[in-house]
Amino acid sequence: MNTSDTAVPIVLAGARGHGRWHLDNIRRLQDKGIVRLAGLCELTPLTAAEIPEGLGAPEQSADLGALLETTGARIAVVCTPIPTHTDLALTAAAKGVHLLLEKPPAPSYAEFRRMADGIARAGVACQIGFQSLGSHAVPAIRALIEDDAIGEVSGVGGAGAWARAQTYYRRAPWAGRRRLNGVDVIDGALTNPLAHAVATALALAGATRAEDVARIETELAHANAIESDDTSCVRVSTADGRHVVVAATLCAEDPDDPYVVVHGSRGRITYWYKQDRVLLQRAGHGPEEFEYGSTDLLENLVEHLTDGTALLVPPAATESFMRVVEAIRTAPDPVQLPERAWRLLPDEDRRVVPGVDGLVAAAADTLCLYSELGAPWAFPTVHPKEVSP
Repeated sequence: MNTSDTAVPIVLAGARGHGRWHLDNIRRLQDKGIVRLAGLCELTPLTAAEIPEGLGAPEQSADLGALLETTGARIAVVCTPIPTHTDLALTAAAKGVHLLLEKPPAPSYAEFRRMADGIARAGVACQIGFQSLGSHAVPAIRALIEDDAIGEVSGVGGAGAWARAQTYYRRAPWAGRRRLNGVDVIDGALTNPLAHAVATALALAGATRAEDVARIETELAHANAIESDDTSCVRVSTADGRHVVVAATLCAEDPDDPYVVVHGSRGRITYWYKQDRVLLQRAGHGPEEFEYGSTDLLENLVEHLTDGTALLVPPAATESFMRVVEAIRTAPDPVQLPERAWRLLPDEDRRVVPGVDGLVAAAADTLCLYSELGAPWAFPTVHPKEVSP
């Protein structure tokens, strides 16, 4: 049988910006005969030069529903602005089309539930685009924990010290916004660029469902001229008494790869999720380092449809993450850092917060918030269990 006859037809909604990564990934899977790009949904059609060589001339339309009908697509990849995710996902679900939905899945818990409940009623599959949860390192770390490799787990820390130029916040009208035209956006450090650190830390803590979250504390601030947070931390107290603390900044002095660290009574496991690299440190043993492969989430979705392989990141696996998004959404607006707390690097056109790299690492290491580590600009906000699961 010709592979083109078995390749799953796909429509990509949102093919510019981060959508370019999806275009390249679809091209990779199309070369393997797994998928076929049938359509592109953009407000302004892509030019031939914007479509990677080998993908041909897919049908284009600004109307996702119409495009899904005319192309006969079985999967829609949705990589559009955050506030549009739920409506576009439900448009696809209503037509029986399965989904790969880019993270964060929604800007509020209510929108997330509307999306998740709607696709469940429609009976379609949905994968949420937390690629770090497709790493083979995740089940390997869980196995180490279950095998008592580091003793009793007390908590999980996450650290993300990244840098973004000021132009990053001009990439789209919704960039760096909490709300736009009365609609929630919540484009902050913890909810978008470093969302993987939050979702992965919660997953390794075994706290992925809404009912696993007992309490959330947030500290949100920004050095850049934005309304959302670029330097923030969150502490989730889980129902079983563990703490998950994730600290993030887009104003690092020396940007480095983000990581998650599992703290045990006899050791620790550090996971650099962009590298699929794990470091095991435990009492009575020398350090052990492991590297793992990763399963592509779109490929996993196709395998789910063709042979019943379990989805790696269904919506249910992101409920606790969405509880964090909700806590950030309902928190007071982030604190504007005083000018003395940051400086501009003119050559890189970005603002840095001196000392924040150490704060981020210390938060992940001690499971403390910025305010508890002495940051004078940090103000905690406590969120009780305000969202019903």
